[in-house]
Amino acid sequence: MPSAKILEQKQQLVAELAESIKNAQSGVLVNYCGITVEKDTALRAELRKNNVTYKVIKNTYIKRAAEMAGINGFDPALEGMTAIAVSEDPIAPAKVLCKFAESNEGFEVKAGFIDGRVIDTNEIKELAAIPGREGLIAKFLGSIQSPLYNFAYAIQAIIDKEGGAPAEAAE
Repeated sequence: MPSAKILEQKQQLVAELAESIKNAQSGVLVNYCGITVEKDTALRAELRKNNVTYKVIKNTYIKRAAEMAGINGFDPALEGMTAIAVSEDPIAPAKVLCKFAESNEGFEVKAGFIDGRVIDTNEIKELAAIPGREGLIAKFLGSIQSPLYNFAYAIQAIIDKEGGAPAEAAE
């Protein structure tokens, strides 16, 4: 039986993890087996750069913390060596971890959550395929500018066809 002090430390760890899960928009569970220390260090640096919190924690702690946060359904994914990545950005954990998993054979994305709902590996991969904020803004601006450019080209074609600028513009 663990001492009261150790039990209190474990409860504190679970409570802190539950709080970070509650405050996160999304999270991803991974099996980190088979990666070297160098690769793990590079992964952690990339996650920090994207404001993602990444922790290696016992499966039972993750299960209890998720339940405290109101998320149920992680049980099938909580086997083997598990790490959890959480973030306020709904796409960042999926994007960074899926990219890393593609180039590292032993590293596996297991499950995740977004807005309190458990998602599977396929949904995580779909999230990772979504362009980042800057890419979405660029696409949006491009879609706004495209009709304006087409309109300007059409006006220019009419002017060129009629042989020059209108009489009022020439003065």
